Parts: sequence; C-alpha cells; structure tokens
Amino acid sequence: MVHTAYDSLELLNGCPTKIDAVESYGSNLLVACADGSLRIYGPESSTSSADRSPPSDRLSQTLELKREPYVLERTVNGFSRRPMLAMEVLGSRELLLSLSESISFHKLPNLETLAVITKAKGANVYSWDDRRGFLCFARQKRVCIFRHDGGRGFVEVKEFGVPDTVKSMSWCGENICLGIRREYTILNASNGALSEVFPSGRIAPPLVVSLPSGELLLGKDNIGVLVDQNGKLLQEGRICWSEAPAIVVIQKPYATALLPRHIEIRSLRVPYPLIQTVVLRDVCRIHQGNNAIIVSLNKSIYGLFPVPLGAQIVQLTASGNFEEALALCKLLPPEDSSLRASKEQSIHIRYAHYLFENGSYEEAMDHFVASQVEITYVLSLYPSIVIPKSSVVSEPDKFLDVGGEAYLSRGNSGISDDMEPSSNILEYDESSALESKKMSHNTLMALVKFLQKKRSNIIGKAAAEGTDEVVSDAVGHTFVSYESSRPKRSTKGRVNIPLDSGAREMAAILDTALLQALLLTGQTTAALDLLKGLNYCDVKICEEILRNGNHYLCLLELYKCNSLHREALKLLHQLVEESKSDEPKIELTQKFKPEMIIEYLKPLCGIDPMIVLEFSMLVLEKCPTQTIELFLSGNIPADLVNSYLKQHAPNMQATYLELMLSMNENGISGNLQNEMVQIYLSEVLDWYADLTAQKKWDEKTYTPTRKKLLSALEGISGYTPEVLLKRLPKTALFEERALLLGKMNQQELALSIYVHKLHLPELALSYCDRLYELGLNHQPAKSSGNIYLTLLQIYLNPRRTTKDIEKRISNLVSSPTPKVGWASVKGNKGRGFVKKIADIEGAAEDTRISPSGTDSGKSDGDDDDGDDEGISNIMLDEVLDVLSQRWDRVHGAQALKLLPKETKLQNLIPFLGPLLKKTSEAHRNFAVIKRLRESENLQAKDQLYSQRKSVVKITGDNMCSLCNKKIGTSVFAVYPNGNTIVHFVCFRDSQNMKATGKGSALRRLR
Repeated sequence: MVHTAYDSLELLNGCPTKIDAVESYGSNLLVACADGSLRIYGPESSTSSADRSPPSDRLSQTLELKREPYVLERTVNGFSRRPMLAMEVLGSRELLLSLSESISFHKLPNLETLAVITKAKGANVYSWDDRRGFLCFARQKRVCIFRHDGGRGFVEVKEFGVPDTVKSMSWCGENICLGIRREYTILNASNGALSEVFPSGRIAPPLVVSLPSGELLLGKDNIGVLVDQNGKLLQEGRICWSEAPAIVVIQKPYATALLPRHIEIRSLRVPYPLIQTVVLRDVCRIHQGNNAIIVSLNKSIYGLFPVPLGAQIVQLTASGNFEEALALCKLLPPEDSSLRASKEQSIHIRYAHYLFENGSYEEAMDHFVASQVEITYVLSLYPSIVIPKSSVVSEPDKFLDVGGEAYLSRGNSGISDDMEPSSNILEYDESSALESKKMSHNTLMALVKFLQKKRSNIIGKAAAEGTDEVVSDAVGHTFVSYESSRPKRSTKGRVNIPLDSGAREMAAILDTALLQALLLTGQTTAALDLLKGLNYCDVKICEEILRNGNHYLCLLELYKCNSLHREALKLLHQLVEESKSDEPKIELTQKFKPEMIIEYLKPLCGIDPMIVLEFSMLVLEKCPTQTIELFLSGNIPADLVNSYLKQHAPNMQATYLELMLSMNENGISGNLQNEMVQIYLSEVLDWYADLTAQKKWDEKTYTPTRKKLLSALEGISGYTPEVLLKRLPKTALFEERALLLGKMNQQELALSIYVHKLHLPELALSYCDRLYELGLNHQPAKSSGNIYLTLLQIYLNPRRTTKDIEKRISNLVSSPTPKVGWASVKGNKGRGFVKKIADIEGAAEDTRISPSGTDSGKSDGDDDDGDDEGISNIMLDEVLDVLSQRWDRVHGAQALKLLPKETKLQNLIPFLGPLLKKTSEAHRNFAVIKRLRESENLQAKDQLYSQRKSVVKITGDNMCSLCNKKIGTSVFAVYPNGNTIVHFVCFRDSQNMKATGKGSALRRLR
C-alpha cells in the first residue's frame, strides 16, 4: 500500500434481512432488502436531533454521508415484488430509479411512484444518460431506449435486436457500448448498427464502466482497457488489477474495484499504480455515493471515505511518491490556488533534489523549472560555476519547505512526517563525491537545459527594463538620485550592471553561468551563438574563462558584443600572427587568417572609420584587394583613406589607388588620380636617374611602373598634364611626353614625337585611331578625320616638324602654368575625354592647309635646302601606308592636295580604289533615293488632283447638316467625306464656336 486514500468505516450493522442494493440520498442510506422492503437509514446524530422533523425534511437536511453509525428511520414495505437488482438516485431530477421486476421511477424524497416501464419487465441491466434524460435497458435479446419527457412519463424512442443477452452496458456519447457473450460491441443508437470492439476475457463476464471524461473502461479478465467513444484503443495504457473485478467504481482520481478477496484502489494516472487495498469479507457490491464509496455486505454496510487531499499529499511526499502528490495538488479547490501553488513548489523542489542526488539530472531540472525558484538557488548546487560576485548566494537548505507544511496535516491517515533534513546532508567536507558528480557532463547538460528554459523570460524582462530606461531618459523623467547612483550603459553593455537593475542582474548571472556550462560540456558552437545574440555575460569573468580555455572565437565575440572593438582587433591580429608562426606561444584550435580582420572591420565602417583605417593597415599588404573592397563597401571617403596611407603606409598608397581605380573608375577624384600619376612618375624618374648614371638608359625599356604610368596617362583624365610635363627630362621619356601633349590638345607635337623622336609610326597611327574613335560619337566623321591629315603633314614636312618640336615644347614648359591645387584638379573629374577631344578636333580644323605649299612638293623650310634634299626627307611610304589603311577615315580631296606632284598614281591604287568604289556606291544610293522621293512626290500630287475632281450636285432638296435648312443658292461648304454639305456661314460659325470653347477651356486650366 502506497498511502491511505480512503478510510473504512462501518455505517450499518445487523440489518434484519439480506441487503440486495444500496443507494445514498443526501446523508441517508436507501437499503433494498431481500423481503422487498426499502429501509431508510440516517446518521445517528441527525436522527436524535431531528426526531420531530418529518422524514421528508430529514432526507434533504445534509448532502453528504457522515462518518458515524446509521440507524433506521423508516421502512417502506412492499417496495418491490422481486429482489432488487440495482438502484440509482437521479439527483438532477430528484428521482429514484430501481430495477427489479421492471424499471420504476419514484419521486424523492416522498418515494411517490412516478412511472413504471412495463416493457422493461425481465430487464437485467440498464444505463442512464443524465444529460439527455435517456434510458436504455436490455431484456433478453432486445435493447430499448426511452426518453424522459420532463413530466411524469417516459417515451419510447428505439428498440433494436442484438445477437445475445446483454450482460453489461453503458452510454458512450450518442451510442451504447454493450457487453454480449464474450465480446464488446458499439450499438449505433440511431440505426441499430453494431460494430465489434474486441473480445472480453475468458474468466470474467464483460464489464463496461463509463469514465467522467466520456471514455470507457472495458474489462478483460484482470485488465481494464481504455477506449474512446468509438471503441478505439487509447495509448494511455491499461489498468492491471490483481484479479478480475466484478464491479468498478470511478471516483476521481481513483478507480475502486471489487475483487473476490478484497477491494483494490488504483490511480487513474498512467501507469495506474496501486494506491490502497481494503480487506473486507463477503462483500456483495460496491456503489458510488455522493461523497464516499458504499460497500454492502450481506447484512452490513461500510463507507470508504476519501482522506483529505492535504493529508494524502503529505503521505505521498514522505514516501517519495512525488508524481502522485503533484497530481493530487491539481485537485485542490480553486479557492486555495495560492496554497496549491506553494505546495506544488515545495514538492517540486523536494522532488528535484531527490532526482538530482539519484542521477536523474534532467528530470530534476524540469522540476526546478516548475517550482519557479530563482536560478541562484539551482546554481548553488554547482560551486564551480563562477557568477558575478555581487550576486553570489550561499547554498540554501536543499530541503527548505516553502509551501507551509503545517497545513498538510494527515488527520486520519495516521502517518507522521519524517521529512526534516538531517544536518549531515549539508556538510561539504563529507560530500566530495557529490561535488564531483555535480560537475560531471550529465549534470552540466541538465544545467544548460534548465538555464535555456529560464532564459527567454529573464532576457525579455531585462530587455524591457533597458527599453523603459531609454524611454524615461528620453522624456526627461529620470530621477536625479537614480542618475547619480548607477552608471549609464546601453542595454547590450555588460561591464557594469547596476545594483538596482534586478532583471539585468539576473540576466547577467544566467548568461554567465550558461556560457560556462556550454564550454564545460564542449558546446563551443552553442556558446558562440549565445554571444552573437543579445546577452548579458559578465565581461571580466567570461574573459578570464575564455582565455584560460583558449576559446578565442568566443572571446572575440564577447568583445564584439560589448563594443570592445580595439581589444578584439588586437587579439585577432595576435592570433593571425601566431597562426603564421611555426612555434606559436598560445595553443590554437584553428587557423586564423588576415581575412578575418577584414570581416570584423566591415560593420565598423559606418561607426568608427578611424579604427577601420588603423587596423586595416595590418592586412593591406597581404590582402590588398579585400581591403580596398572594405573601403569601398564601407563608404569610407577615399581622400581620408589616401591621406592615412600617405602617413602610415606610403608604399601601399599606389596599390590602393590602382585598385580603387580598377574597381570604381568613376569613384576616384581628380585629386587622387593626379596623386597616383605623380607617384608613378616619381618612381620612373628615380629609375631613369639610376640608369642614366650607369649609362644604360634605353628609351624602349619598360618596367612595370613605367607601363602603369603610360596606362594611367592614357586612360585617366583627372591629372594636370602641365605640371607633369615640367617634371619630364628633355632627352628621355618621349612616349610619356607625347601622351601629356595629347592631353594638352597639342596633337601635332604628340604625333611628331611618335614619328621623329620615337620613330614608331605604328604608335602614331594608333594614337590617331584612338582619337578618331573617341570623337566619332561626338563630332562629324569629317572633322574627326582631320587628325589623319595632321599626321600626313608631319610625314610630308619632316624638316619643319623636327625644328619646331623642341621650340614649341620649350615654350609650353617655360610658359607660366596656373597654380593647380587639389581642389581645381577635382573639377577635371567630370570633363573626361569628351571636351578634350572637341578641343583636339578644333585645333586640327584650325590648321590651315596651303595648296600652294603642298602642290609644289616643298615644305616651308625648303628655301634653305636644295630641292633634292627636301624630296628625299619626305616620308612618302608612311603616307601611302596611312592612306591605304585608313582610306575610309581620310578626306580624299584634301589628302590628294597634300601629296607631292612626284607621287605615282600606281602607288595610290590601294587608297583610290576602295575610296572611288565607296564614292560610286554612295552616288548610286543617293540617285536611287532621289528617284524614290520624286516618285512619292508624284503620288502625292496625283492624290491631290483626284480629290479636286470630285463633283457635288446641289438640288432644292439638299439640307444643311448644321441648321437643317435648305442650301438653295447660298454659298456652301463640303466636308472631306464628300457627303456632308453645310452653309458656309454655318460652317464658319461652328469653327468660331470651337475656337471659343478651346480658349475658355485653356483659361479654366490656367
């Protein structure tokens, strides 16, 4: 026996005749005897104090059976002709239902006969549905259904046939469950359809018991099977009795069964454990009374009265049956909700300690959660977990009762409370084994789950508290004392937790303990996720723990979430350097790369760009592309980055500007472009000075820096060419000089350098092609093609060009250059090549070509030299090559005027052949277009003539379409369709009206 759930008390002894059936009504017992009489017994105390009261009044004086002997109050002889099979009080209708020879209904309390169902003669079993007032009974192989009409009669509803005699039956919703032969069947009360459930046992007859939840308990020998209203098995399990029961009575939370040798009481909670055994001999039947279970013997009656729930809870807790005790707490009355909560908390705490000491750590934590104790209470079981000093709580009495055990007196149970803690349990010196157990993996895993369950609520309160503070500060309602007593910090700050911040203090304790538990159980990923989200970990404690455990990723995230970015970046740089070292000073669990610094810096670009620049210098040389992408994606001003690089990493300045330009050509200002070119030029000049000193200079030698310089001079336009030109030596770097002169719109000088200094006609031709293609979209082809005529003039006048180059260049270099600051250079950024090309083309057009000078085949300097020398210096082959290769880009007539008279026509075939062919094709195309235009003109004239030939015949019947009057001899007008004829006056008036309407509409719009 686990505990005493019912107290057995003899209510009646020495009945004159055998007892057939017993029922309770109020505080009285209705006893049907074998002689057909109905004896009414009442409590001895009530009978003696109310001798003068009418019996009918005494029946309803109290509603419960009393724990005292009962005495006879009244006898109704001849109540039944045959032995009583069953009786039931229908409390909601104040009726007594009795099954004997037939089924009878008597009015309570006077026992006046209300109705007798004669069709129930011979019935052996019945079931009453009190909610609907339906009665079903079985007679032989028939099942009948009657309905109470609310008055004095019953109406038959249905009658169905069944295969055999019904031995047990009960309503199940709208249907009826029948126990027939050795099986159970569900009878559809609407159409009589039968559906089998499962067979009953071989030993005991079928037994159908209805549960308060609407489900059914079906007996199968010594097993009670639970099914729903449709006969489907439930998963809650089965009740296993020690023997096959004859009768089962349900009184929550227990099921009481009459067995052959005793009465057995079991819990209705899975796994339906045995609660109590009551040994009584010769028990005939048991019946559920209004507040007790009535046990009838042959001539005596016992009452099984339930022990108060408080006493049962104490018994169960003392015996260690905490689950059953908690279940009984749920049954306490609602008005004792606070008391129930305190009891449940006490039991949960005791149960949790019991489970914890017996190794069921996760279950123990579940009960700690249910008890709603503070997390410090549970953390006191883990002395190795470090929590903030200001919140350390000494280990409480593990078996401290917080539920008011004084109330849980057992009363009649007769069991003493032996739950006081022993002083030896709390001795730390004698529990070293227990302490080692408390830090095992399983205990820590249970602690993790406990803290995670408590975390959402605590963190939510802490966040709400921080939000309230922010709002209070914003509206100016913060108390002065509050401001002076606590440090300011954001809701994510973890360093200084104010003492008066209860929610955040508890959140700091929880997160600090949770982080340690996760690390001790090897859940590094979960610890990292904790730090990445909103957390209140104590920085000092966690920093020390993470450093000692080499959990550097978690330490970085701890710094990051507390805005300690400088400490995080210093640590990360140290880890990167240690990862490269062959003999690292610290133990690393993974390799740290420079890219991790860049990833860390990305979110800081908009918050603190200076710290981004400071620590990006550490990885700029190793990861230049990623670092430049960091500057670009973070929208850090390029001028700021460039000035920082010039000061701290000048060797990387050019690299930054190169990558900046390659990634975002329009994002680099003229100032930065000019500075980049200046850097290139300085390096090239240094290289030139070294080679000149060694007498190894060669104009056709190219280093990577010189190639970059040439590419920059050609591709970008934001620099100042005048300034750069002055830095160039006079006897070298001619290609750079040519590009600068081109930027200054000195195309003739640039081409002269390509031809006469560099002796690279192909570069001169490429230069012309580039200018022609860039200017083709902005200027007419004729104008853009003048650059080729300039090149031809240079080929045809070499002596003059050579003499003028140095003179004109020296004039440009010596001419005063306007002071170009970085601000003025920035203005060149948006100009691009478009305006420069326009200036180049204009300069080419302004170059006057003298037919007299070209026709003679002499240059302007031929007066000083002989004719033969002048002709010999002409670069005629190069001229012919240009004409043959670019015939479609050169104005043919002007080019021919430039050629000397000695030029052979045969050499001009590659130029004139495709040019004449193209010209003739264009002539033919224009002739065709002209004919087509003339044809269209003729067609238009033909249509005009045809329209003018139309004839309108006016008769006396023609009407004006506007005024509906005859046209007569008046002047008329005809609309283009040829059918609408109006007076000319009407037509003119209508036009004036339209004009007036349009004018007024315009005025309204204005």
